[in-house]
Amino acid sequence: MNPISLASGVVPEFGPVETIEAARAGGFDMVGLWVDPVEWTAQQTRDARAALAATGLPLLDVEVIWLKPGVPLDGHRKVIDVGADLGASNVLCVSSDPDGARTAAQLFDLCRHAEGSGIRVALEFGIFTEVKTLSAARAILDQIDHPLKALLIDPIHVDRSGSSIAQIAGLDPALLPYAQFCDAPAERPDPADFDAVIHDAINLREQCGEGALPLGALYHALPAGIPLAIELRSEALRDAFPHPALRAAAVAKATRRWLEAHA
Repeated sequence: MNPISLASGVVPEFGPVETIEAARAGGFDMVGLWVDPVEWTAQQTRDARAALAATGLPLLDVEVIWLKPGVPLDGHRKVIDVGADLGASNVLCVSSDPDGARTAAQLFDLCRHAEGSGIRVALEFGIFTEVKTLSAARAILDQIDHPLKALLIDPIHVDRSGSSIAQIAGLDPALLPYAQFCDAPAERPDPADFDAVIHDAINLREQCGEGALPLGALYHALPAGIPLAIELRSEALRDAFPHPALRAAAVAKATRRWLEAHA
């Protein structure tokens, strides 16, 4: 069965140590952390390192590097540096830059910065960014000649962008070191309504098998056995489980039940 990781977005109210402890208490195999390069401190690195050591959990990814026109790469490099200090395997990147060539150049720079760290630089597409579709992400990655480049698949963004499972099945497995996973309602937000798109992505996701996404087909289109970051951002889940460990446990239980049924 795929190892599952507690994505930081499941417990957005909590800091890195609480996220790590919730992942372990909830029964996850791995964990992901949100790293704000402006707010993140050396003490947080020390505390997170100690929590990872105490729980024995691998750090699947850190997020998020958000490329924007005119924003220097220094803060983005810091996210990679923090991830490297903590032993992360991946860093999640999105882009709000409409210039695809510039996005490619910046991702290449970040890949070079990540050399020697063991970190893959994973580009995520979605209609909330300027890299809206799988095809657009592929076009950018095709411009980058570096082994650390990667692509991140998220089921809700696949569906909302109109990208296809056939496209995912045709990807080079080497581009997919991990994937995000969740379910979502059938109703799609208006792509022109940014607030509705964000609300859908951060509040309306559902447990695997409880929504309307073709998760089974998507799951079998992914490389077998890759880690799955369970990116279950849900207002209903946050309200039902205010305690991070109980929330994590509910997500892990539902996810493992779905995976067992679709093995």
